[in-house]
Amino acid sequence: MDTQSFYNEVSGELDSILRYWMKHTPDKLHGGFVGRIDHHDFIYPDAPKGVVLNARILWSFSAAHNLRTNPEYLGFAERAFDYIAEHFIDGVFGGAYWMVDAEGSPLNTKKQVYAQAFVIYACSEYFIASGDGRARDLAVELYYLLQRHSYDSRLGGYFEAFTRDWKLLGDARLSEKDENEVKTMNTHLHILEAYSTLYKIWPDDGLAGHIRGLLKDFPDHMVDKHTGHLKLFFSEDWTVKGNTLSFGHDIEASWLLLEAAENLHDQELTNEFLSMALQMAVAASRGLDIDGGLWYESGDAGQKLVTEKHWWPQAEALVGFVNAWQISNDVAWLEKAMHTWEFIKNHIIDLRSGEWVWGVDQDYQVLSSEDKVGVWKCPYHNARACIEIINRLGNTAIFPGGNGLNTSVDKSREV
Repeated sequence: MDTQSFYNEVSGELDSILRYWMKHTPDKLHGGFVGRIDHHDFIYPDAPKGVVLNARILWSFSAAHNLRTNPEYLGFAERAFDYIAEHFIDGVFGGAYWMVDAEGSPLNTKKQVYAQAFVIYACSEYFIASGDGRARDLAVELYYLLQRHSYDSRLGGYFEAFTRDWKLLGDARLSEKDENEVKTMNTHLHILEAYSTLYKIWPDDGLAGHIRGLLKDFPDHMVDKHTGHLKLFFSEDWTVKGNTLSFGHDIEASWLLLEAAENLHDQELTNEFLSMALQMAVAASRGLDIDGGLWYESGDAGQKLVTEKHWWPQAEALVGFVNAWQISNDVAWLEKAMHTWEFIKNHIIDLRSGEWVWGVDQDYQVLSSEDKVGVWKCPYHNARACIEIINRLGNTAIFPGGNGLNTSVDKSREV
Protein backbone atom coordinates (compact mmCIF):
# COMPACT_ATOMS: atom_id res chain seq x y z
CA MET A 1 0.00 0.00 0.00
CA ASP A 2 1.22 3.53 -0.72
CA THR A 3 0.57 6.58 1.40
CA GLN A 4 -2.02 8.01 -0.99
CA SER A 5 -4.11 4.82 -0.83
CA PHE A 6 -3.82 4.75 2.97
CA TYR A 7 -5.04 8.34 3.16
CA ASN A 8 -7.91 7.77 0.70
CA GLU A 9 -9.14 4.61 2.39
CA VAL A 10 -9.10 6.10 5.88
CA SER A 11 -10.86 9.21 4.60
CA GLY A 12 -13.61 7.09 3.10
CA GLU A 13 -13.90 5.04 6.27
CA LEU A 14 -14.62 8.15 8.35
CA ASP A 15 -17.65 8.86 6.16
CA SER A 16 -18.76 5.25 6.47
CA ILE A 17 -18.53 5.21 10.26
CA LEU A 18 -20.54 8.39 10.63
CA ARG A 19 -23.16 7.24 8.10
CA TYR A 20 -23.80 4.21 10.27
CA TRP A 21 -24.37 6.37 13.34
CA MET A 22 -26.61 8.79 11.46
CA LYS A 23 -28.71 5.97 10.03
CA HIS A 24 -29.08 3.66 13.01
CA THR A 25 -28.68 5.55 16.29
CA PRO A 26 -31.09 8.53 16.52
CA ASP A 27 -33.81 7.79 19.08
CA LYS A 28 -36.88 9.09 17.25
CA LEU A 29 -39.20 8.29 20.15
CA HIS A 30 -37.41 9.75 23.18
CA GLY A 31 -34.80 12.02 21.63
CA GLY A 32 -31.05 11.80 21.60
CA PHE A 33 -29.57 8.46 20.64
CA VAL A 34 -30.46 4.86 21.39
CA GLY A 35 -28.52 3.19 24.18
CA ARG A 36 -27.77 -0.16 22.59
CA ILE A 37 -27.49 -1.88 19.20
CA ASP A 38 -26.17 -5.43 19.16
CA HIS A 39 -23.74 -7.06 16.74
CA HIS A 40 -26.60 -7.98 14.41
CA ASP A 41 -27.80 -4.33 14.25
CA PHE A 42 -30.84 -5.03 16.41
CA ILE A 43 -31.88 -1.87 18.24
CA TYR A 44 -32.91 -2.10 21.92
CA PRO A 45 -35.30 0.86 22.27
CA ASP A 46 -35.63 0.45 26.05
CA ALA A 47 -31.89 0.28 26.76
CA PRO A 48 -30.50 2.84 29.22
CA LYS A 49 -28.25 5.58 27.87
CA GLY A 50 -24.73 6.21 29.13
CA VAL A 51 -23.12 9.63 29.34
CA VAL A 52 -19.83 8.35 27.91
CA LEU A 53 -21.62 7.13 24.79
CA ASN A 54 -23.43 10.43 24.34
CA ALA A 55 -20.35 12.56 24.99
CA ARG A 56 -18.34 10.53 22.50
CA ILE A 57 -21.08 10.98 19.88
CA LEU A 58 -20.94 14.71 20.55
CA TRP A 59 -17.17 14.79 20.21
CA SER A 60 -17.10 12.67 17.05
CA PHE A 61 -19.61 14.67 15.07
CA SER A 62 -18.15 17.97 16.29
CA ALA A 63 -14.63 16.93 15.30
CA ALA A 64 -15.81 15.62 11.94
CA HIS A 65 -17.53 18.94 11.26
CA ASN A 66 -14.37 20.80 12.27
CA LEU A 67 -12.52 18.69 9.71
CA ARG A 68 -14.99 18.92 6.83
CA THR A 69 -17.53 21.71 7.59
CA ASN A 70 -20.50 19.41 7.10
CA PRO A 71 -23.84 20.90 8.27
CA GLU A 72 -25.30 17.41 8.73
CA TYR A 73 -22.50 16.50 11.13
CA LEU A 74 -23.04 19.75 13.02
CA GLY A 75 -26.76 18.97 13.31
CA PHE A 76 -26.00 15.61 14.91
CA ALA A 77 -23.55 17.27 17.29
CA GLU A 78 -26.22 19.79 18.29
CA ARG A 79 -28.66 16.93 18.92
CA ALA A 80 -26.11 15.26 21.20
CA PHE A 81 -25.27 18.44 23.11
CA ASP A 82 -28.91 19.35 23.69
CA TYR A 83 -29.66 15.87 25.01
CA ILE A 84 -26.68 15.90 27.38
CA ALA A 85 -27.57 19.37 28.67
CA GLU A 86 -31.21 18.45 29.24
CA HIS A 87 -30.94 14.91 30.62
CA PHE A 88 -27.45 14.18 31.94
CA ILE A 89 -26.49 17.38 33.77
CA ASP A 90 -27.42 17.46 37.45
CA GLY A 91 -29.17 20.77 38.10
CA VAL A 92 -28.80 20.42 41.88
CA PHE A 93 -25.25 19.22 42.58
CA GLY A 94 -23.64 19.79 39.20
CA GLY A 95 -21.80 17.29 37.07
CA ALA A 96 -23.06 14.61 34.70
CA TYR A 97 -24.98 11.49 35.70
CA TRP A 98 -23.48 8.16 34.67
CA MET A 99 -26.69 6.76 33.21
CA VAL A 100 -30.26 7.73 32.34
CA ASP A 101 -33.10 5.44 31.31
CA ALA A 102 -34.45 5.21 27.79
CA GLU A 103 -36.79 8.14 28.43
CA GLY A 104 -34.01 10.33 29.79
CA SER A 105 -34.69 10.16 33.55
CA PRO A 106 -31.73 9.69 35.96
CA LEU A 107 -30.94 6.00 36.47
CA ASN A 108 -27.41 5.96 37.96
CA THR A 109 -26.51 9.32 39.44
CA LYS A 110 -22.90 8.63 40.41
CA LYS A 111 -20.26 11.15 39.27
CA GLN A 112 -17.54 9.11 37.61
CA VAL A 113 -14.64 11.49 36.94
CA TYR A 114 -13.78 9.73 33.68
CA ALA A 115 -17.27 10.61 32.42
CA GLN A 116 -17.03 14.25 33.51
CA ALA A 117 -13.80 14.47 31.53
CA PHE A 118 -15.48 13.21 28.38
CA VAL A 119 -18.23 15.80 28.67
CA ILE A 120 -15.59 18.54 29.03
CA TYR A 121 -13.74 17.13 26.01
CA ALA A 122 -16.88 16.91 23.88
CA CYS A 123 -18.28 20.31 24.84
CA SER A 124 -14.95 21.97 24.07
CA GLU A 125 -14.85 20.40 20.61
CA TYR A 126 -18.50 21.31 20.06
CA PHE A 127 -17.79 24.94 20.93
CA ILE A 128 -15.11 24.99 18.22
CA ALA A 129 -17.67 23.60 15.77
CA SER A 130 -20.67 25.69 16.74
CA GLY A 131 -19.59 28.75 18.73
CA ASP A 132 -22.36 27.85 21.21
CA GLY A 133 -21.38 29.57 24.46
CA ARG A 134 -23.45 27.12 26.49
CA ALA A 135 -20.97 24.38 25.62
CA ARG A 136 -17.96 26.40 26.74
CA ASP A 137 -19.73 27.42 29.94
CA LEU A 138 -20.60 23.81 30.75
CA ALA A 139 -17.04 22.65 30.08
CA VAL A 140 -15.62 25.32 32.38
CA GLU A 141 -18.21 24.54 35.07
CA LEU A 142 -17.26 20.86 35.02
CA TYR A 143 -13.56 21.73 35.15
CA TYR A 144 -14.10 23.72 38.34
CA LEU A 145 -16.15 20.88 39.84
CA LEU A 146 -13.34 18.40 39.20
CA GLN A 147 -10.78 20.72 40.70
CA ARG A 148 -12.96 21.27 43.75
CA HIS A 149 -13.95 17.67 44.42
CA SER A 150 -11.64 15.27 42.59
CA TYR A 151 -8.21 16.89 42.67
CA ASP A 152 -5.88 15.56 45.37
CA SER A 153 -4.16 18.75 46.56
CA ARG A 154 -1.97 16.79 48.98
CA LEU A 155 -0.49 14.02 46.81
CA GLY A 156 -1.50 15.08 43.32
CA GLY A 157 -3.72 13.40 40.82
CA TYR A 158 -7.48 12.91 40.75
CA PHE A 159 -9.84 10.60 42.60
CA GLU A 160 -12.05 8.30 40.56
CA ALA A 161 -15.69 8.37 41.57
CA PHE A 162 -18.25 10.16 43.71
CA THR A 163 -21.87 9.99 44.77
CA ARG A 164 -24.38 12.38 43.27
CA ASP A 165 -23.52 14.98 45.93
CA TRP A 166 -19.75 14.54 45.47
CA LYS A 167 -18.84 12.24 48.33
CA LEU A 168 -16.18 9.61 47.60
CA LEU A 169 -17.59 6.27 46.44
CA GLY A 170 -16.41 3.02 47.99
CA ASP A 171 -16.63 1.27 44.62
CA ALA A 172 -14.61 3.49 42.30
CA ARG A 173 -14.38 1.04 39.40
CA LEU A 174 -15.05 2.30 35.91
CA SER A 175 -16.03 -1.20 34.80
CA GLU A 176 -16.22 -4.63 36.39
CA LYS A 177 -12.87 -5.75 34.98
CA ASP A 178 -10.99 -2.86 36.64
CA GLU A 179 -9.23 -2.85 39.97
CA ASN A 180 -11.15 -0.99 42.68
CA GLU A 181 -8.53 1.71 43.28
CA VAL A 182 -8.94 5.41 43.93
CA LYS A 183 -6.60 6.57 41.14
CA THR A 184 -6.18 5.15 37.63
CA MET A 185 -4.07 5.92 34.61
CA ASN A 186 -7.08 5.80 32.30
CA THR A 187 -9.00 8.53 34.09
CA HIS A 188 -5.91 10.74 34.30
CA LEU A 189 -5.25 10.31 30.58
CA HIS A 190 -8.74 11.43 29.68
CA ILE A 191 -8.79 14.32 32.13
CA LEU A 192 -5.60 15.47 30.40
CA GLU A 193 -7.23 15.03 26.98
CA ALA A 194 -10.25 17.03 28.15
CA TYR A 195 -8.27 19.82 29.78
CA SER A 196 -5.98 20.12 26.76
CA THR A 197 -8.97 20.57 24.44
CA LEU A 198 -10.60 23.02 26.86
CA TYR A 199 -7.38 25.03 26.85
CA LYS A 200 -7.78 25.61 23.11
CA ILE A 201 -11.00 27.55 23.72
CA TRP A 202 -10.28 28.89 27.22
CA PRO A 203 -6.53 29.55 27.70
CA ASP A 204 -6.73 30.07 31.45
CA ASP A 205 -3.46 30.18 33.42
CA GLY A 206 -4.83 27.96 36.18
CA LEU A 207 -5.94 25.38 33.64
CA ALA A 208 -2.48 25.44 32.06
CA GLY A 209 -0.97 24.75 35.47
CA HIS A 210 -3.20 21.72 35.99
CA ILE A 211 -2.33 20.40 32.52
CA ARG A 212 1.35 20.64 33.47
CA GLY A 213 0.60 18.80 36.71
CA LEU A 214 -1.18 16.02 34.85
CA LEU A 215 1.69 15.70 32.40
CA LYS A 216 4.14 15.45 35.29
CA ASP A 217 2.07 12.67 36.88
CA PHE A 218 2.82 10.37 33.94
CA PRO A 219 6.63 10.19 34.13
CA ASP A 220 6.49 10.48 37.92
CA HIS A 221 3.99 7.69 38.53
CA MET A 222 2.45 6.06 35.48
CA VAL A 223 5.08 5.37 32.81
CA ASP A 224 7.61 2.65 33.61
CA LYS A 225 10.97 4.30 32.98
CA HIS A 226 12.56 0.99 31.97
CA THR A 227 9.92 -0.58 29.74
CA GLY A 228 7.82 2.35 28.52
CA HIS A 229 4.61 0.52 29.51
CA LEU A 230 1.91 2.24 31.52
CA LYS A 231 1.04 1.33 35.08
CA LEU A 232 -2.73 1.31 35.40
CA PHE A 233 -4.01 1.31 39.00
CA PHE A 234 -2.87 3.14 42.13
CA SER A 235 -3.66 3.73 45.77
CA GLU A 236 -4.04 7.27 47.06
CA ASP A 237 -0.28 7.58 47.62
CA TRP A 238 0.51 6.29 44.09
CA THR A 239 1.44 2.77 45.15
CA VAL A 240 1.05 0.61 42.04
CA LYS A 241 -1.68 -2.06 42.18
CA GLY A 242 -1.71 -4.96 39.75
CA ASN A 243 0.59 -5.72 36.83
CA THR A 244 -1.64 -5.66 33.75
CA LEU A 245 -0.14 -4.33 30.52
CA SER A 246 -2.58 -2.58 28.18
CA PHE A 247 -1.05 -2.27 24.73
CA GLY A 248 -3.91 -0.09 23.49
CA HIS A 249 -3.47 2.40 26.30
CA ASP A 250 0.31 2.43 25.78
CA ILE A 251 -0.05 3.52 22.16
CA GLU A 252 -2.97 5.88 22.85
CA ALA A 253 -1.08 7.67 25.60
CA SER A 254 2.05 7.94 23.46
CA TRP A 255 0.46 10.50 21.17
CA LEU A 256 -2.07 12.09 23.56
CA LEU A 257 0.63 13.07 26.07
CA LEU A 258 2.70 14.65 23.31
CA GLU A 259 -0.30 16.50 21.92
CA ALA A 260 -1.09 17.98 25.36
CA ALA A 261 2.50 19.14 25.79
CA GLU A 262 2.50 20.71 22.33
CA ASN A 263 -0.73 22.59 23.06
CA LEU A 264 1.07 24.45 25.89
CA HIS A 265 3.70 25.72 23.40
CA ASP A 266 6.51 24.79 25.78
CA GLN A 267 9.40 23.40 23.73
CA GLU A 268 11.31 21.94 26.67
CA LEU A 269 8.21 20.08 27.86
CA THR A 270 7.40 19.00 24.32
CA ASN A 271 10.89 17.57 23.85
CA GLU A 272 10.46 15.43 26.96
CA PHE A 273 7.28 13.88 25.59
CA LEU A 274 8.69 13.47 22.09
CA SER A 275 11.22 11.05 23.53
CA MET A 276 8.62 9.37 25.73
CA ALA A 277 6.26 8.91 22.77
CA LEU A 278 8.80 6.78 20.96
CA GLN A 279 9.56 4.69 24.05
CA MET A 280 5.85 4.06 24.59
CA ALA A 281 5.32 3.18 20.91
CA VAL A 282 8.09 0.58 21.22
CA ALA A 283 6.38 -0.78 24.35
CA ALA A 284 3.01 -1.01 22.62
CA SER A 285 4.49 -2.72 19.59
CA ARG A 286 5.41 -5.68 21.82
CA GLY A 287 1.70 -6.47 21.65
CA LEU A 288 1.64 -6.60 17.84
CA ASP A 289 0.81 -9.92 16.24
CA ILE A 290 2.33 -10.98 12.93
CA ASP A 291 -0.95 -10.08 11.18
CA GLY A 292 -0.68 -6.39 12.19
CA GLY A 293 -3.34 -6.63 14.89
CA LEU A 294 -2.69 -5.45 18.44
CA TRP A 295 -3.50 -7.87 21.25
CA TYR A 296 -5.76 -6.51 23.98
CA GLU A 297 -3.63 -6.84 27.12
CA SER A 298 -1.46 -9.17 29.18
CA GLY A 299 -0.05 -9.64 32.64
CA ASP A 300 3.42 -8.40 33.46
CA ALA A 301 6.30 -9.78 31.36
CA GLY A 302 3.86 -11.01 28.71
CA GLN A 303 2.12 -13.53 30.97
CA LYS A 304 -1.61 -14.29 30.70
CA LEU A 305 -2.02 -12.73 27.27
CA VAL A 306 -5.66 -11.89 26.46
CA THR A 307 -5.81 -13.39 22.99
CA GLU A 308 -8.41 -11.01 21.58
CA LYS A 309 -8.01 -8.01 19.31
CA HIS A 310 -10.56 -5.35 20.15
CA TRP A 311 -11.52 -2.50 17.86
CA TRP A 312 -10.17 0.41 19.90
CA PRO A 313 -6.50 -0.64 20.31
CA GLN A 314 -6.33 -1.06 16.53
CA ALA A 315 -7.64 2.49 16.06
CA GLU A 316 -5.14 3.91 18.54
CA ALA A 317 -2.31 1.95 16.90
CA LEU A 318 -2.98 3.73 13.61
CA VAL A 319 -2.44 7.13 15.22
CA GLY A 320 0.38 6.15 17.55
CA PHE A 321 2.46 4.48 14.85
CA VAL A 322 1.99 7.36 12.40
CA ASN A 323 2.95 9.72 15.23
CA ALA A 324 6.11 7.69 15.87
CA TRP A 325 6.97 7.90 12.14
CA GLN A 326 6.46 11.67 12.13
CA ILE A 327 8.74 12.30 15.09
CA SER A 328 11.46 9.79 14.17
CA ASN A 329 11.52 9.74 10.34
CA ASP A 330 11.75 5.95 10.66
CA VAL A 331 9.59 4.54 7.88
CA ALA A 332 9.16 1.26 9.79
CA TRP A 333 6.55 2.99 11.98
CA LEU A 334 4.49 4.04 8.96
CA GLU A 335 4.68 0.47 7.69
CA LYS A 336 3.38 -0.77 11.06
CA ALA A 337 0.43 1.64 10.80
CA MET A 338 -0.40 0.43 7.30
CA HIS A 339 -0.14 -3.20 8.43
CA THR A 340 -2.59 -2.50 11.26
CA TRP A 341 -4.90 -0.80 8.75
CA GLU A 342 -4.86 -3.98 6.65
CA PHE A 343 -5.81 -5.97 9.74
CA ILE A 344 -8.67 -3.55 10.44
CA LYS A 345 -9.96 -3.86 6.90
CA ASN A 346 -9.75 -7.64 6.95
CA HIS A 347 -11.18 -8.33 10.39
CA ILE A 348 -12.66 -5.30 12.21
CA ILE A 349 -14.68 -3.25 9.71
CA ASP A 350 -18.18 -4.67 9.30
CA LEU A 351 -18.46 -4.79 5.51
CA ARG A 352 -22.07 -5.96 5.79
CA SER A 353 -23.64 -2.97 7.46
CA GLY A 354 -20.90 -0.56 8.45
CA GLU A 355 -19.14 0.46 11.67
CA TRP A 356 -16.55 -1.78 13.33
CA VAL A 357 -17.15 -5.01 15.23
CA TRP A 358 -16.07 -5.21 18.85
CA GLY A 359 -13.18 -7.49 17.98
CA VAL A 360 -12.01 -10.98 17.07
CA ASP A 361 -10.46 -13.85 18.97
CA GLN A 362 -7.18 -15.57 18.17
CA ASP A 363 -8.91 -17.64 15.46
CA TYR A 364 -10.43 -14.51 13.85
CA GLN A 365 -13.91 -15.36 15.05
CA VAL A 366 -15.93 -12.19 15.60
CA LEU A 367 -16.92 -11.47 19.22
CA SER A 368 -20.56 -11.42 18.20
CA SER A 369 -21.92 -11.34 21.75
CA GLU A 370 -20.59 -7.79 22.08
CA ASP A 371 -22.43 -4.66 20.91
CA LYS A 372 -21.98 -2.37 17.93
CA VAL A 373 -23.40 0.54 19.97
CA GLY A 374 -23.44 0.65 23.76
CA VAL A 375 -22.09 2.09 26.97
CA TRP A 376 -18.51 1.55 25.71
CA LYS A 377 -18.96 0.98 21.98
CA CYS A 378 -18.96 4.46 20.51
CA PRO A 379 -17.71 6.25 17.35
CA TYR A 380 -14.88 7.95 19.24
CA HIS A 381 -11.81 5.73 18.82
CA ASN A 382 -12.30 4.82 15.19
CA ALA A 383 -13.62 8.19 14.00
CA ARG A 384 -10.85 9.97 15.89
CA ALA A 385 -8.21 7.70 14.37
CA CYS A 386 -9.51 8.51 10.89
CA ILE A 387 -9.52 12.25 11.63
CA GLU A 388 -5.99 12.10 13.01
CA ILE A 389 -4.65 10.17 10.01
CA ILE A 390 -6.36 12.57 7.58
CA ASN A 391 -4.87 15.56 9.39
CA ARG A 392 -1.41 14.07 9.84
CA LEU A 393 -0.96 12.75 6.32
CA GLY A 394 -2.55 15.86 4.87
CA ASN A 395 -0.09 18.01 6.81
CA THR A 396 2.99 16.03 5.79
CA ALA A 397 2.79 14.90 2.19
CA ILE A 398 0.73 12.66 -0.05
CA PHE A 399 3.27 11.58 -2.57
CA PRO A 400 2.26 10.77 -6.17
CA GLY A 401 3.98 7.72 -7.61
CA GLY A 402 6.54 5.50 -5.95
CA ASN A 403 5.78 3.44 -2.89
CA GLY A 404 4.49 6.38 -0.84
CA LEU A 405 7.01 5.82 1.93
CA ASN A 406 8.66 9.21 1.63
CA THR A 407 9.76 10.44 5.05
CA SER A 408 9.54 14.17 4.43
CA VAL A 409 7.63 15.31 7.47
CA ASP A 410 7.25 18.45 9.49
CA LYS A 411 10.72 18.87 10.97
CA SER A 412 9.35 20.66 14.02
CA ARG A 413 8.11 17.27 15.27
CA GLU A 414 11.38 15.42 15.09
CA VAL A 415 13.22 14.36 18.23
